Amino acid sequence: MSYEFERESLENADDRIVAGRAADGDTVAFAVLVRRYTPMMRAYARRILSGSADVDDVLQDAFITAWEQLAQLQDPGQTKSWLMRITSRKAIDRVRVSRSYTDLTEMELPAPERIAPPRQAEANAGVAALNEALLALPDAQRECWVLREFGGYTYEEIAEQLDVSVSTVRGLLARARKDIIVRMEDWR
Repeated sequence: MSYEFERESLENADDRIVAGRAADGDTVAFAVLVRRYTPMMRAYARRILSGSADVDDVLQDAFITAWEQLAQLQDPGQTKSWLMRITSRKAIDRVRVSRSYTDLTEMELPAPERIAPPRQAEANAGVAALNEALLALPDAQRECWVLREFGGYTYEEIAEQLDVSVSTVRGLLARARKDIIVRMEDWR
């Protein structure tokens, strides 16, 4: 079987097959996983890291970890969520190390095509106010809030990512939301 034919057949294969082959050391299969999930992982890491230059480093670290630990993946059908958890951990570790923050003003937020300049200025000011509110939060609250609101993580997934209990996640999110609501009162 030729390399090109093998690669094309793997491109269309289910994650179970591709991840299983990659776990057996098949670099072609692993390259398929990299191509398949890089855009999603990059977008997610960019949300956590505020679009910083660290995104590519985080992705590289995530894929190195994935390659090293692929044989330990118990359900190859869960490859996508497993890769996203690795990406999340690597991005959060990078945030912790650099003590950076989520700067919403640098995030690419979708806007309507035709928006009046006064409305656009108001929207930008609202994003800046939310960014200030997030910066005022303690790191743990901000991380929980970003994972929940931008990452769409469940409480259980956040608890796993941050290595805390689900009740701690609930408390951190409740305090973060309360603080943000108070700080954003003028924007209601």
